Amino acid sequence: MFLRILDRLEELLITFLIAAATLIIFVAVVHRYLVGIPFFYPFLFPINLSWAQELCIFMFVWMAKFGAAYGVRTGIHVGVDVLVNKLSSPRRKAMILFGLFCGALFTFVVGSMGAKFVWGLYHTDQVTPDMELPSWIVYLCVPLGSYLMCFRFLQVAANFWRSGELPHHDETDVEGLHPELAAAEAARLVR
Repeated sequence: MFLRILDRLEELLITFLIAAATLIIFVAVVHRYLVGIPFFYPFLFPINLSWAQELCIFMFVWMAKFGAAYGVRTGIHVGVDVLVNKLSSPRRKAMILFGLFCGALFTFVVGSMGAKFVWGLYHTDQVTPDMELPSWIVYLCVPLGSYLMCFRFLQVAANFWRSGELPHHDETDVEGLHPELAAAEAARLVR
């Protein structure tokens, strides 16, 4: 139950961040060009959207940190496994687990260093330039996203230990498309 809620929250956060950032960028660009038209100038000039770029950068950074954890969970990260796949089954399993534990260790270290940084930043009055948000809120994505990614590495390692299966992303699978139609479409694209 907890994992399903966590999975759903992760997906909703990533979806919200990319959709909202795209909408904000669109509005800011349209605003910038319409202000140059004399008819719209008196209406749009008083509207200040100077904060939009900064907010979108923050949103994309948060999305990338949580998107990386999603990538570990679903198996969409790029990996070079040519040599690993040539190993015998027990050695292959050991090498994959070693790689997953190295990923967990690395993300734990990054998360811990990020938490220390955020804790130090929390005790300052530093704010962002345009939005004047406390800087520690912006950088909070580093420990949160890294610890979530560490958890996902451990989750994948535990599942691999039990079942011998790694998460695999099928790039030909389109949600909502009937499997026979998907196979026909894939065959059409190959030709």
